[in-house]
Amino acid sequence: MRAFTRTARRAVVLAAVASLGAGLLAGCADDSGDSDSDGSSSGGGKGKTTVTLGLFGTFGFKEAGLYTEYEKLHPNIKIAENVVERNENYYPALLNHLTTNSGLQDVQAVEVGNIAEIVSTQAGKLTDLSKVSGVNKSNWLPWKWEQATAKDGQTVGLGTDIGPMAVCYRKDLFQQAGLPTDRNEVAKLWAGDWNKLVTAGETYKKKAPEGTTFWDSPGGLINAILSSEEKKFYDESGNVIYKTNPAVRSAFNLTAKAAQEGLVGAQTQFQPTWDQTIANTKFAAMACPPWMLGYIKGKSKPDAAGKWDVAVAPKSGNWGGSFLTVPKSAKHAKEAQELVAWLTAPAQQAKLFAVQGSFPSAPSTYTMSEVTSAKNDMTGDTPIGEIFGAAAKQIPVQVIGPKDQIIQQGLTDNGVILVTKGKSPEEAWKTATKTIDNNLDK
Repeated sequence: MRAFTRTARRAVVLAAVASLGAGLLAGCADDSGDSDSDGSSSGGGKGKTTVTLGLFGTFGFKEAGLYTEYEKLHPNIKIAENVVERNENYYPALLNHLTTNSGLQDVQAVEVGNIAEIVSTQAGKLTDLSKVSGVNKSNWLPWKWEQATAKDGQTVGLGTDIGPMAVCYRKDLFQQAGLPTDRNEVAKLWAGDWNKLVTAGETYKKKAPEGTTFWDSPGGLINAILSSEEKKFYDESGNVIYKTNPAVRSAFNLTAKAAQEGLVGAQTQFQPTWDQTIANTKFAAMACPPWMLGYIKGKSKPDAAGKWDVAVAPKSGNWGGSFLTVPKSAKHAKEAQELVAWLTAPAQQAKLFAVQGSFPSAPSTYTMSEVTSAKNDMTGDTPIGEIFGAAAKQIPVQVIGPKDQIIQQGLTDNGVILVTKGKSPEEAWKTATKTIDNNLDK
């Protein structure tokens, strides 16, 4: 359920079951060929092969019963996942182990914000999953498939979920502020234009319930706007363009304007103070991919159930998503490839959404009952599967760069958030760009 993208999403769903160090040590132990007390190798029980997965946060495979189902279909396979809570701890270690080509799990997850760097620098260490039996690129949204495909044509990762963007809003706060509450009428307020969303915020502020803001945070707003742009931080040639791209500066300025006018909260997303604004109903709307509904539920008080709704965003964008890869040095590469192909197949993606809220990257699932009939406690009878499915089809094919997360974080944590603390937009921009450039030079 993390710039945030999958990083923070995975961090906030559930606590991790193990540290990365422990996970990699477990992988090394398997590689040594040591046997369990019952005499079996690979830790899977007598005669079984254990396939290990290195993950961050909660992907939901275990929670949705997919491991158990796969093990029943393949009695000779045992699945073990080694999980790190936050991607910022998981990814540097993954890079190190890919670079040294050692200590890797049979399957390694990669967050969407890191896939460009993996493809451009580590593709030679990973297997080409496009050649695995049963894998067909048509099962994935074209842009999702391309994100994990290298220039030479090999596809090193198979997509799990995506994060089609919508707007989640509190119907009760909208009503008190004199705004419409019907999701279709709400969407009309800002259809096609993020500027109109800020205008709706200005309307909200005139009759805002005491102590509330229209939008949750400056970081949430700028992230939503930038997620709907085809180009943001890099061009197709891999050049850093965030300072010269008018779309980035426009998103920054619009967010800064909303901050100056008091339309957004002064918190950083996914920090304790921000969590409290959810629990205490301190804002009326927020950028909302499907997984955010689970986060809202986890941080809300019981009486919030049914008071939220979901409206189409001004423009479709993507926030979140990951991939599964298989290192060439994996002890059980063939079995790992087969498992990855099965876990990311449309049928399993649909099951994940029904149980975990992880929205599929397989478009054929958008007409499956698990998706079309999906409901959420926070939004009652809202047809969330249909809304997010329609948004998914409109997501632009976006250029992703190797340091997108560094740039996004700089624009938020060292940029627009400063405007809520009294800095001018120009001062905030200078601070953000200086911080980003320093980090890019490291």
